[in-house]
Amino acid sequence: MNGLILCNGAPPRRSLLSDARRHADLFIAADGGANIAIDYEILPDLVVGDLDSYRPAGDPGFEVIHEAGQESNDLEKALTLAVERGVRRATVLGATGKRLDHSLKNLSVLKQFNTRFEELLFRDNFGDTLLLPRRYETRLDIGTPVSLFPLSGTVRGIRTQGLKYPLRDEPLINGQRDGSSNEAVEPDIRIEHLEGDLILFIAR
Repeated sequence: MNGLILCNGAPPRRSLLSDARRHADLFIAADGGANIAIDYEILPDLVVGDLDSYRPAGDPGFEVIHEAGQESNDLEKALTLAVERGVRRATVLGATGKRLDHSLKNLSVLKQFNTRFEELLFRDNFGDTLLLPRRYETRLDIGTPVSLFPLSGTVRGIRTQGLKYPLRDEPLINGQRDGSSNEAVEPDIRIEHLEGDLILFIAR
């Protein structure tokens, strides 16, 4: 089952939201993400969160779930609900942009929930962000910009194939060396790592 979650960060393009909605069996708005959906007239199936940002106006035409607990943020609430309702592959829009602390928190949430889905990715107007398994393969157009980031601070034993600047059993370390602004030079991309949490950004 495919799920779509819309957060209250930088709004995605209308076309991006519309396309993601067509591929989703369940569309959850995380609190103020519902405002974006309403503005675009692409209504969610439900909205969940502490509702401090959501602006209700009459009968919303969708389910509203108020969860006031502050131990989890609105994305955590939405992802928990997605798991409970059987979502196995989830795309999250609006998780980044606006406040940096919210974006960093949501990257932490990405790590927290990554193993609970077959696929969990953040998508914005610039590309896709995902937390990689130990071995990852994909196909990309030659010339596609990609970046690697050590979410855990240090990621060791990274090997890449198909990138302009390859890594051969090397580490990435916050504050010392990251893997930003790389590029696909072959259509088949392979990335492996032995230890740590490695983020991949693919420009679209």
